[in-house]
Amino acid sequence: MTRRYWNINLEEMMEAGVHFGHGTRKWNPRMAPYISAKRKGIHITNLTRTARFLSEACDLVFDAASRGKQFLIVGTKNRAADSVARAAIKARCHYVNKKWLGGMSTNWSTTETRLHKFRDLRTEQKTGRLNRLPKRDAAMLKRQLSHLQTYLGGIKYMTGLPDIVIIVDQQEEYTALRECITLGIPTICLIDTNCDPDLADISIPANDDAIASIRLILNKLVFAICEGRSSYIRNP
Repeated sequence: MTRRYWNINLEEMMEAGVHFGHGTRKWNPRMAPYISAKRKGIHITNLTRTARFLSEACDLVFDAASRGKQFLIVGTKNRAADSVARAAIKARCHYVNKKWLGGMSTNWSTTETRLHKFRDLRTEQKTGRLNRLPKRDAAMLKRQLSHLQTYLGGIKYMTGLPDIVIIVDQQEEYTALRECITLGIPTICLIDTNCDPDLADISIPANDDAIASIRLILNKLVFAICEGRSSYIRNP
C-alpha cells in the first residue's frame, strides 16, 4: 500500500474536539485501548492512535481511488448531513445523508429499480412532461420524485454496489454497517467511545457528534480520495 504524508496534526484535531468522547458511564469496554484519560466524567480519545488509523484510512482510499474504485459516504444525523453531502460532492463520491433505507445494499435489485424510477421521473420533469399530465397525476408523481430525491438523491448516479463505504456514526448507521459486513464491502468508520472498534475494517476513534470533528476527518479522507483520483487520471 502506498505510504504518503497526509498532514494529520494533533493540535488541529484537538481544536476540532476530535478527542472528546462520551460520558464514562456510556462507553464500550472494547474502546479501552483507544482512550487515554477521563476528564470531568468524559472519556478522552488517544489522538495519537486516531492519527495512525486516519492515516491508514487515507492510504486505503488513496490507493482505491487511484484504481478507479467507487465510494459511498453515509451519515444521516442532522448535524452531519450537510458535511457528508459537501465532502461527497467534492470527491465525486456517492452519499446517503437523510435515511438509510433497510436493504439499500443487501437488496440492491430493489434499490436499482427505485433509481431507474427516480431517473425517469427526473427526465420527465426536465422535459416538462409532468406538467402536461392531469393535475392530480402530476401532483402524485412530483411527490414521488421529491421523496426519491430526499432518500436517493446522493446515489442517483450509482450503477452498482460501492467498493468502499465510509460511515460517520457507527451507532446511527448500524444497519448500513451490518449490510456492508454481510456483503463483504470494506468499511471505514468513525467510532466514538460507545462503539465497537472491531466491526469496521478501519475504525477511526473520534468524536462523532461535533460538526468540526466530523468535518475534519471527512476533509482528510476526501483530500486523499481526490489525490488518488488525480493519480488515476494521470495514469489510466
